Amino acid sequence: MTKAAGVVGKKGSLLKSYDCLIVGGGAAGIGMGCALQELGVERFGILERGEVGASFLMWPQEMRMITPSFTSNAYGMMDLNAIALKTSPAYTLGTEHPSGEDYAHYLQAVAEYKKLPIHAGVDVTSVQPLPEGGFELQTSHGSMRSRFVIWAAGEFQYPRLDGFPGAEYALHNSLIGQWREVEGEDIVVIGGYESGADAAIHLSRLGKKVTLIDRSGRWTEKGSSDPSVELSPYTKDRLKETGDGTIELMSGYEVHWIEPADGGGFLIYCEDASGASRFVKTSHQPILATGFKGSLEMIRHLFEQDEGDVTILNEYDESTKTPGLFVSGPSVTHGSLLFCFIYKFRQRFGVVAEAIGQRLGLDTQPLEEYRKQGMMLTDLSCCGEDCTC
Repeated sequence: MTKAAGVVGKKGSLLKSYDCLIVGGGAAGIGMGCALQELGVERFGILERGEVGASFLMWPQEMRMITPSFTSNAYGMMDLNAIALKTSPAYTLGTEHPSGEDYAHYLQAVAEYKKLPIHAGVDVTSVQPLPEGGFELQTSHGSMRSRFVIWAAGEFQYPRLDGFPGAEYALHNSLIGQWREVEGEDIVVIGGYESGADAAIHLSRLGKKVTLIDRSGRWTEKGSSDPSVELSPYTKDRLKETGDGTIELMSGYEVHWIEPADGGGFLIYCEDASGASRFVKTSHQPILATGFKGSLEMIRHLFEQDEGDVTILNEYDESTKTPGLFVSGPSVTHGSLLFCFIYKFRQRFGVVAEAIGQRLGLDTQPLEEYRKQGMMLTDLSCCGEDCTC
């Protein structure tokens, strides 16, 4: 499979003015680029500061996608990890749970096949709305203007490193290239959702004793049928395989601080819901699996936030404060609905593209296939938990 890193678009060079600029060349950016192309938007570009799929290329080598890929297109069901019509990572890659590198190759193959107008090596440093409408983007290649902006820069490259005092003494899981690089035989992992569980599983497979500190009871309780807040079946299966006592779960404990311990190592202070305290001492650097701030922090001032500090979007995934600025990807939320999986946030590609197409005066009929394939979800009332058993 050929790599499409550094692809330059149809015009052959960067323009000074666009109808739409997409910031980010990952799953959301490439998927939105395909939708705009299908719609017939002529002057759009995708700005990527690294290469296509850069965030996936940063995954720990052993990490795999928890959503399974399966080639089911011929029966009217898209591969859960596909971001474009008539494509399937399972078919392209020949694997059910792609690695980060695998999935980056899929994105690069889609970008190359579609000949998307991607400009790699372009770092966007600011987005400013213009008084007359539209936006001016400051980039490492100078300023550009665009009538619309789709922010699709993702989350993985923006780890949460300041969740509690002393977090700087720990190493975030996104900064680990291979789990075999982690030194020591007794490792503490802070955060027990997917990335924390994945870290514990791989470290356990290396013969290490792992203490996993998680403030929720998601390991021991069946809470939600929404995989955005519950461990995936893929992860639960792998945890069962490690059932040899090498992973100790401290469920219901929240870490309040970390500090260097006398004589070396680190001391971790935790409390449970009742306020009961517990100290955990480790000889080696703890691992943070505490999630990501997300790239929206860079343009936070252009959005309203609710009382829970969650970004507010309108029905088109557009800023309620800055018209013409859209969001695509795992940062999209609507109330309690989280669109943090590919099969979820791709459902909004057609919604964003249609809104932009209508304002550009384009015929949106080409997007009907997106509607048929579940990539134009407009009625969010249908979303929610409906599993009874």
